[in-house]
Amino acid sequence: MTTVPSRGLEALRHSNFVRYFLARFFATLAVQMQGVAVGWQVYEITGQTLDLGLVGLAQFLPFVLLILPAGQLADRRDRRGILFACYAAEALCGSLLLLASTSEPAGPWPIFLIIGIYGAARAFMMPAGQAILPNLVPPQDFPNAVALSSSSFQIAVIAGPALGGVLYLAGAPVVYFVEASLLTVAMTLMLFTRLRQGNSQQANHAAGRSLLEGLRFVKSRPVVLGAISLDLFAVLFGGATAMLPAIASDILHVGPTGLGLLRTAPGVGAAVTALMLAYFPIRHHVGRWMFDGVALFGVATVLFGVSDYFPLSLFALFLLGMGDMISVYIRQMLVQLETPDAIRGRVSAVNSVFIGASNELGEFESGVTASLFGLVPSVILGGVATLMVMSLWSRLFPVLRDMDEFPRAKPPA
Repeated sequence: MTTVPSRGLEALRHSNFVRYFLARFFATLAVQMQGVAVGWQVYEITGQTLDLGLVGLAQFLPFVLLILPAGQLADRRDRRGILFACYAAEALCGSLLLLASTSEPAGPWPIFLIIGIYGAARAFMMPAGQAILPNLVPPQDFPNAVALSSSSFQIAVIAGPALGGVLYLAGAPVVYFVEASLLTVAMTLMLFTRLRQGNSQQANHAAGRSLLEGLRFVKSRPVVLGAISLDLFAVLFGGATAMLPAIASDILHVGPTGLGLLRTAPGVGAAVTALMLAYFPIRHHVGRWMFDGVALFGVATVLFGVSDYFPLSLFALFLLGMGDMISVYIRQMLVQLETPDAIRGRVSAVNSVFIGASNELGEFESGVTASLFGLVPSVILGGVATLMVMSLWSRLFPVLRDMDEFPRAKPPA
């Protein structure tokens, strides 16, 4: 890969981007803490790997039903206001989990219902969050902003599970209280964020456009379709993270703190990669690097599946995070740079469908395969399936495989 130095931390000179940057960090930190607490709590109540998969399904069902209308809303209304409302809904979820955890557990179903509310909020948050970034920085700083935004996300992914695992030693209510508090901070930051060029300018124009325009746009761009569908199927089959509570308990024999470290390891690898991309962004051989990132993700998943040694498992998850970050960075750049601002919310919604399917539906798929074939075989089979998808997509989308440079940024109307 040929790289040249970027403008470093140039995007951080824009105060509104900094507010968004911090809000996303605190919200992600809170949600990652929640993931550790919910996973350990559900497995502690039932001891069933399938129930860990149902946590993902509970998030995915409302998400997939609402995501396309959410994308249209992100093009018609103030994206900042949408994010504020979503953070408020997530804070409500944290409060409800706090209340549920202080009473005698009546099975995992109250947790599933609350997680369903979170899935609905996430459906509206993802298109607005992805589409808002070009409204916060000028076009010349956009690649750097993508890398820095990804870095803040991954740093939260590192710190959140570790912090959640430590706090869980004091009890699940402590985790959920801190989660709700952090989301309140994120709400406050978004309240004071202003857009450089608000998408509300296009509201009247976007109002008459089709809900499915994002789907048509993605279908007409083989590079974008190939990138987001590759990520979908790679993570759908290779998503081993849903099984981490069971692996931590039954294979590696570590407690909630060890689970927190396992959930942190992919974020460490992703954050290191994101920081490198902020200073040395990919300039050439874009397609090749995306496929290499997916291949690394698959190999790391297989390595994690065969390991019963805690440090090796952490290293495998570190490599998994590195591979995932490369593909995420390239996919996000392609989607945002190829898409006009007037339909960016709807296109981001389509992208979010693929991301949601790969993550939450992938968690359900992992729970089902683990209950059918066993915990370790399900992880190994997932990694092998990821490598098979990578090989197939390189043949189905040669235009993506052979892509050299990113397209030029499209300035807002």
